[in-house]
Parts: sequence; structure tokens; C-alpha cells
Amino acid sequence: MGPKSLSIKPSSMQIEDYNEEASISLQEWQGWGTASPVPTMVNEVIKDLKLLEKDIDAHMTFDGNHGKLTGDFKVQEDKKHRKKYESLGDSEKKLQFFSARQIACRLLGSRGYLCQKCWLPMEDCMCSRVVPYTLRYPIRFWLYMHPKDFLRQNNTGKLLWQVFGVEAATLCLFGIAEHEEIMWNAFSLAGRNKVWCLYPNKNAVTESIQDIIGETSSSDLHCHGKLANGDDTMHFILIDGTWSNSSAMFKRLQDRATCIWEQELCCLSLNTGVSLMHKLRPQPSWDRTCTAAAAIGLLYELYQLPEFSSFGLDKQAEAVGDALEVLLEALTNRRLRMGRLSFVIRDRGGGGGGGSIFSVLDVAVFTS
Repeated sequence: MGPKSLSIKPSSMQIEDYNEEASISLQEWQGWGTASPVPTMVNEVIKDLKLLEKDIDAHMTFDGNHGKLTGDFKVQEDKKHRKKYESLGDSEKKLQFFSARQIACRLLGSRGYLCQKCWLPMEDCMCSRVVPYTLRYPIRFWLYMHPKDFLRQNNTGKLLWQVFGVEAATLCLFGIAEHEEIMWNAFSLAGRNKVWCLYPNKNAVTESIQDIIGETSSSDLHCHGKLANGDDTMHFILIDGTWSNSSAMFKRLQDRATCIWEQELCCLSLNTGVSLMHKLRPQPSWDRTCTAAAAIGLLYELYQLPEFSSFGLDKQAEAVGDALEVLLEALTNRRLRMGRLSFVIRDRGGGGGGGSIFSVLDVAVFTS
């Protein structure tokens, strides 16, 4: 009889280390700019990725932006995730799986590479130059972000919670159930007449800033004590995604609104005749602007109305504008350092915005 083979069991410490690697902790998740619990499906995807690493004995590798898988692992994972996606008969489950996978890959690829607060590479971190500011009037921004824009370095939506905090500017990821439930619970409590979507859709019902003040002001503005306690917060949704993705995001919002209120959300239009960009040069048009600039425009338009002139919204708009300039400078310096000057000076806005200061940013429907 031959020697008895040894069965080496992993230590409790090894198991603990593996479990830690195969999930995102609450602290790590919230460090990226959200106050929500960790999405269940995101951790499920991460666990599957880690198990695949063990099964095929290959490490995950990511592209230069650290958001997409590369190499042999990508080939194997692509087969596996496509098979799982096809097995999901429900379109809602497919969307949730798609979103969770996009986010999981970005989280794993960005660990130790991006600063959690500003989403820039560690060596380009701009956090020390961003000045926090409190929104004095009870306004809440909702950054309804496509998962492909999550952790993108040139995203400007992140500036809103960097400046105002996650309670005043809240991230909601498209297709992530936990995020969307938090957002819609807040909307349900507020009521449809306190929720507006900044989206330039010609086919949707639109209102101007003056229109919404006519609905809100008379009694509400004279009861600012009530407003200060957050009982009558004005909710503004900024769709943070490219033109190609934004229509599906907008439709999802309107479908949910119709389900709750039997009416669609009102879309808010900004005044294109006003200089909205603080010290920044103009964008090609308001419907082709970046997320932060859209928020700046909204705050400035509110400030110009007598009912809102005492709340310091101009200073709050300036704070976002200053943060936007800091981001642009950080991105420009990085591209110059990497020898990509031609990309910096090329205008991506199209149509009438030549030489825009946002050339280095992704100018689309409020996407960074």
C-alpha cells in the first residue's frame, strides 16, 4: 500500500482572503461615490469572475483604461457571460446582469489604479483642489448614469457629489435595482410635481425654470423652514450617458413614472440665450453639453429669479464650475504627459462649437 496522500485544507485566513477578494465591501463600494448598499448582483458577478480565474488558472487582465477585460481570460469569460445572458428569459434580468457585469469589471480593474473620489489615476488625483460647498436651497440632483460611464475618468457628473455631497447629488446606476429603488422611493414620497428630468427631448412635455417656479413658489417659498427640513425638496434628474444610450434610459424613467403616477415625468428645458457656463467658454448647445455644465446652467437660471436670489445658488454654480476647470486641467495635463495633445485640441461637440474648452471631455447628453 502506497503512502497516504495528504489533503491540505485551506486555512481560515486563506478562505477569508479569498472571500474578501471575491466581493466588494460596503466601505469600498461607498468610497466610489454612493451611499447605497452593495448591489447583490454586482457581487455575484465578481464571485463568478473569481471562480473562473481559479477554474481556468488565468488571471484577469484589463485594458489601458482598466474597465474592460483583455487576453485569454476575456475570451473564456465572454463565452461564459454570453451563455448566462442568453439563459435569462426576462428582459429586466438581462438588463440587470448587463449593468452588474459592466460595473463589476470597472470596480475590479480600477482597484489600486483610480482615486475613488475623483475617478482619476492616483498620480493625477485632483481631490485636494475641489472645494466642497453646501446647497442651501433644498435641491437634490440625481445622476442617472449608464454603467458604461461609471468610473470614466472624464465623467463630470461625479463633480456634483464631490462638491455637494452624496445626499445632495446622488448616483443612480441604470439597471442596478438597489439604486433605482432608492431613487424612485424618494420620488414617490416627493410627488410627481417635485421631480423634473433635464433631457432635451422634442417629443416630451417640457417646462422652463419659470414654469416650475410658478408651480412651486407662492406658498412653498414663503415656508422656507419647511423646505430647509427637506420636506419639499426639488428633485432634478440628469441623464448621464451618451446619445446612443440615453434614449433607453429616458424611456425607462418614463415607463416607471407612468406606472406610479399614470403620467410621464416633465422634462425641463434650459434657456439657451443665457451665458450658463460661468468662466467657461460656451458648449456647442445646451443639449450637447456635459453633465456638470447642465447643473451649472440650472443653478444659474434659478438664481436669476427673484424667488431664489437669496439662496446663493450663483456661488454654488461657481463651485461646480471651478471643479470642472480643475478636472479639465487634470485631464489635459495627463494627455499632454502621454503625448496626446491632438486629442485635447480636437472638438468633439460637433456643429458650432469649434475649439470648445470641453474638447477633452465627452460632450453628449449630459455625459461627462
